[in-house]
Parts: sequence; structure tokens; C-alpha cells
Amino acid sequence: MLVAFSVSPAGGETGGVSEAVAAAVKVVRESGLPNETSAMFTTIEGDWDEVMAVVKQAVDAVAAFGPRVSLVLKADIRPGFTGQLTAKVERLEAHLAED
Repeated sequence: MLVAFSVSPAGGETGGVSEAVAAAVKVVRESGLPNETSAMFTTIEGDWDEVMAVVKQAVDAVAAFGPRVSLVLKADIRPGFTGQLTAKVERLEAHLAED
């Protein structure tokens, strides 16, 4: 499965969240699962239990920065498929190259 998620502290006074988000991304990168981070989301690939465990650890890392956490999550659950983190983009690029 692929899970794209965004996690950040909520209700903070300064409005800056980069330090807390960096703590979450560090958890993801240290998980060893395929992942990528963009300006809005981090996407991680693996089976249900391992991906959700990493998301929980990322939420816990952000929770250390304040009493409230915001989590947005989108999942593509497709049993039996791996390598979709890059394969989906490759298929898209192939279609764009046809034009």
C-alpha cells in the first residue's frame, strides 16, 4: 500500500512547524520503507501494519512539540503490488511523453 500523509502540530503560537515536521520525516526515513517527501505530504510504501506503525511513530514524534496534532492521510491499498511509489509516476510520465 501507499500512504500519503501530512502531520503537524496544531494550535501552536508561532505558526512554524518545520522542526516538528522534520522529526516526523526522520521517523519515516529511519523506517527503511520506501518513501518520498514533497512540500505538502510524505508518501510511504509497505504493508498495512508496517506503514501504519510508522505513521503512528511520526504522529508521536510531532506530539512531543505540543498537545495537539493534525494528521491528514490518504491511502492506496492494492495487495500484491510493490514498487508503486515510483511505478505510478513512471506510467504517468510515459503517457505525457506520448503527446
